[in-house]
Amino acid sequence: MNSFKKELTENILPFWMNKTQDETHGGFYGRIDGHNVLHPQANKGAILNARILWTFSAAYRVLKKDEYLKVAHRVFDYILDHFLDKTYGGAYWGLDYKGNPVNTKKQTYVQGFMLYGFSEFYRATGNEKALEVAKEFFFLIEKCHDDGLGGYPEAYTREWQAIEDVRLSDKDANEKKTMNTHLHILEPYTNLCRVWDDERLKAAQKRLIDLFIKRIIDKQTYHLGLFFDEEWCLKSTAISYGHDIEASWLLYEAASLLNDRDLLERVKSVSLKVADAATEGLMPDGSLIYEKKENHMDSERHWWVQAEAIVGFMYAYKNSGNIVYKEYAQKTWTFIKEHMIDREHGEWYWSCFSDGSINRKDDKAGFWKCPYHNGRMCIEIMNYEL
Repeated sequence: MNSFKKELTENILPFWMNKTQDETHGGFYGRIDGHNVLHPQANKGAILNARILWTFSAAYRVLKKDEYLKVAHRVFDYILDHFLDKTYGGAYWGLDYKGNPVNTKKQTYVQGFMLYGFSEFYRATGNEKALEVAKEFFFLIEKCHDDGLGGYPEAYTREWQAIEDVRLSDKDANEKKTMNTHLHILEPYTNLCRVWDDERLKAAQKRLIDLFIKRIIDKQTYHLGLFFDEEWCLKSTAISYGHDIEASWLLYEAASLLNDRDLLERVKSVSLKVADAATEGLMPDGSLIYEKKENHMDSERHWWVQAEAIVGFMYAYKNSGNIVYKEYAQKTWTFIKEHMIDREHGEWYWSCFSDGSINRKDDKAGFWKCPYHNGRMCIEIMNYEL
């Protein structure tokens, strides 16, 4: 069996099927910590649930196993019943373990991931309700578009009013617009383009691609800017190598669905330069480090960064024919197999440190630790053997 298919079907997906389904209160548990201890009363996050929906829908679409479809239906129904705000629209940030809203903030990032999950569930099943809700989320996000200055503001109150603290997490800068949110609007819009031929959607997607090329990607270094004010003035000098390599292939994927040959060639050229910029974070052991702030290199090896490195470098290889990119992906896969996969308890560790030791202070499953980055990597690269 292909090693990526084996990793997906024998390690990643079984962990989420066997260890995270909450049979008492419904849906999925909110947290398993870095020592593999379940916290059954942890809050349940929208990002985790939307990403479980995408992952199991995609796995069913590709592999046609009924056990994956069952999980996808479970999370789809739970999201509709608990995460969606039936009064003001959109999805809440978080619920308590019983499924009651505890954080009703409307993060634009979350709305994007809900759209990603719904569109993939429709792709996999043809469920008309999923397509209907996916379209609703598209129009909801578009209502937030800044028609004057471009882009999408970060967050709102439950009632879609301005909010002072727009951060996704405590480590983020409190700025009006971010690369991360725009990347994860681009990504679901791409998926929606696969199932809905709509000129408004295509126009929004082209506008997003143009925004990345003109505003977010540094024209000298080809790294992504991370945080911006309302008028797109850069407010951070940090470099996120994982987001660089992830954006390199998501941008190409986005352009490939628009039937615009000139745009695709332009994006192909840019995406290769962004992938090259990401190689600055490559280590001799094949891993990709987390980020650089000022002159400080954060050399922690995060699970999601390694997964995106493989997909990004394989896209670069396919788009250029340069074998060096494939060799990068091969080395990263070797590193993952040797350091990131939890052979005893399943799934991947959150990260490991530069000395090779495992990070157990961060979760195995939680608000941010989900099956989507590594699961998607396996699905994207399943037809290759590195």
